[in-house]
Amino acid sequence: MLKTVTFSGTGYELGMQHGKALKPEIAGIIAAWKKNTSAVLEKDAGVVLDEFFAYAQFDEAIKRWTPDLYDEVRGIADGSGQAFHDVMVLNLLDEFWVYVNNLNNHHCSGVGVPAKGNRPGYISQNMDLENYTDGYQVMMRLEGNDHRPEQLILTHPGLIALNGLNEQGIGVCVNTLMQLRASSTGLPVAFVIRRILGSTNKEDLLQFIQTVPHASGQNYLIGIKGEVFDFEASAHQVIRFNPMNENGSVYHTNHPLVNDDVKPWFSAFNPSGSNGSKPVQDNSYFRFKAVEQRISENAEVSESTLMAALRSRDSQNNPVCRSNLGNGQGYTFASVIMTMAEKPYIQVTAGPPDESEYQRFSFSENQ
Repeated sequence: MLKTVTFSGTGYELGMQHGKALKPEIAGIIAAWKKNTSAVLEKDAGVVLDEFFAYAQFDEAIKRWTPDLYDEVRGIADGSGQAFHDVMVLNLLDEFWVYVNNLNNHHCSGVGVPAKGNRPGYISQNMDLENYTDGYQVMMRLEGNDHRPEQLILTHPGLIALNGLNEQGIGVCVNTLMQLRASSTGLPVAFVIRRILGSTNKEDLLQFIQTVPHASGQNYLIGIKGEVFDFEASAHQVIRFNPMNENGSVYHTNHPLVNDDVKPWFSAFNPSGSNGSKPVQDNSYFRFKAVEQRISENAEVSESTLMAALRSRDSQNNPVCRSNLGNGQGYTFASVIMTMAEKPYIQVTAGPPDESEYQRFSFSENQ
């Protein structure tokens, strides 16, 4: 079930509303996170949390680049009555995965297609997360004001963003690239996402994504009013990926394609290496090929084309669409299609898209 919430104000006010409105759910997902962490790492979650925050020195970057969002996380903690670090770690999803070097749950698949003629542009993805997050899907609407466009954001309780779209047709989808070098002092992914969704200017946005110090290896699939850009970001460089398809499409899974700033122990994923040295039997490669075959040479990509790709199970063992089997290998938490039409809108499923229908959400002035 997809829970919907609406918040207004800025910074701490947004967080306080979030914390109060989703207080039981935030308590529930924190408890689930701790239980899962203790089981997976075979160590008390409290000890893990202390060790993680000894490593995680993200406060300075967050306060420099997105100070309102730091205040928002404080507000979520205060509103929900939870400890600040318990809420902050929810907002450091990728950074925690980097810290524990977790490769199991990263199976996101994304597709972007630019506008052409009368056809709008699209960005879309299956957002795959850990099994314990099932039932916590949330569509969060942030009302616009003089300083911020209205935003529709996929998230879970206590988290400021997983992906989303704003009323001006600027949106972002993301894929973890665990193989790329990370930084314990860069700007974390959730905060990058919200900075993008708060943007209204193309040049400012493209400058930001390519120059901000990144905390985690991540692929950012960005839609800007019908245009589509894809950037692989690591601690030391940001490289645009463009397969130069005739239809303008771009797609990504969970291995780097152009960024060679890889960790030493992931050298086999180096895009500059030979195909013979790459782990082509890896789950991410199977999903990449499945999406590529469905999208790259398709002259008329539509919402139904994207839905079929996101619902696909072309590889039985490595499908784009993943059911929650409760096996600790993750599942498709939600599927999202963002349509950058004259009046932008977003469609979302709670859970795998072949098990539920897409729900459409429009911005206030378009309803």
